[in-house]
Amino acid sequence: MVIASVNPATGELWQSFAALSAAEINLAIKVAEQAFQEYRSTKMAERAEWLAQAAALLLKQKQTYAKLITQEMGKTLVSAIAEVEKCAAVCTYYAEHGADFLADQGVSTDASQSYICYQPLGIILAVMPWNFPFWQVFRFAAPALMAGNVTLLKHASNVPGCGLAIAEIFRQAGFAPGVFQTLLIEGSQVAAVVADPRIKAATLTGSEAAGQSLAIACGRELKKAVLELGGSDPFIVTETADLELAVSTAVKARLLSNGQSCIAAKRFILLEAIAVQVEQMLVEKFRGLKVGDPMAADTDLGPLATPQMVQELKHQVEAAIAAGARLVLGGEVRGNYFPPMILADIPASSAIYAQELFGPVASLYRVADFGTAIALANDSPFGLGASVWTENVVEIRQAISQIEAGAVFINGMVKSDPRLPFGGTKRSGYGRELGEIGIKEFVNLKSVWIK
Repeated sequence: MVIASVNPATGELWQSFAALSAAEINLAIKVAEQAFQEYRSTKMAERAEWLAQAAALLLKQKQTYAKLITQEMGKTLVSAIAEVEKCAAVCTYYAEHGADFLADQGVSTDASQSYICYQPLGIILAVMPWNFPFWQVFRFAAPALMAGNVTLLKHASNVPGCGLAIAEIFRQAGFAPGVFQTLLIEGSQVAAVVADPRIKAATLTGSEAAGQSLAIACGRELKKAVLELGGSDPFIVTETADLELAVSTAVKARLLSNGQSCIAAKRFILLEAIAVQVEQMLVEKFRGLKVGDPMAADTDLGPLATPQMVQELKHQVEAAIAAGARLVLGGEVRGNYFPPMILADIPASSAIYAQELFGPVASLYRVADFGTAIALANDSPFGLGASVWTENVVEIRQAISQIEAGAVFINGMVKSDPRLPFGGTKRSGYGRELGEIGIKEFVNLKSVWIK
């Protein structure tokens, strides 16, 4: 696999790199281990100051970083700017709240004094994807660094520029050399890194296959892992919903990052009474989307990240239609540009029914009642997020209690928020990022008993 930046909008090769050798990887781990011995003893106030500086750098140069994101993976410049701003927000959040989250917690026992303290683990390996090349990294790194850990980043092979830029941001923010390093390595080299005894834990955001591979490597070494994998999020719309708001949000939720998002709404489950109307509204809004140059301010949808992504999604659409699905809205695929499409009535017997469609393709389903909608929402191997649109209090309670997902959003779009834990269930992974829970995933919860 080549570690290279190829502009998906033009096919132009920007830069390429040779993967690090075993000796170079060993040196990076040695540097990280040495850095941890000092960094673990730094004061919370110092870490907070460095995170605040990282936030300031992100905001000051957000246009530059956003252009890099768009150049490497193709999302619109507008959405890339928003991504960089969100990275600044998560740095600020943990700078302001991290110390409180990790303060010693007193517990009443038969001891003179007993409490729980939270101590860093050491070197954490982060294997991150290309679809949110800045956010996915900062989402993990901000709490991990605030907790006193050091990080090695193995970024996706098509966004090396983003990986190197992030490492430079942390360096400029004041973090010591070795606290955050980007390893330009291939996926086949990850298992050997995990096996190194100096690596204490790992986290991955990506595909099921990648998650399985990392889980096996961590399991073999008895090391902690947090996995955020795929999703096929349901988006339920009932007759009591504000249809205009629901449909407008549905379009945004489906086309996030050019439709290449784990938490994008993918299965639109419509109550029979409003199904025809919502379908027509979706078609109208999809037809009005502008597909084109992701750098242009008025572009709604840029290219998919790689030709392989295009071919895989095209095959899935063709397979769905062959299995009996109805093509509501289609279009011509041109290069890496995949037009917004709508499928309906995908048969439960087809392979595509249980798969994730990673691109601008919406799947519509009609159901007779809310109970059936919940059952359909849960009829998936994934369980990342769910969005439910209803004003019925009984239905709201039912959705919250019965939907099998890591997050349920009522009358809103599923999104990650620094203040809330984020992650999934079933084949969408395990463990949580963000919030107070997220910062405690990679610490040693040590019980202390004194008498």
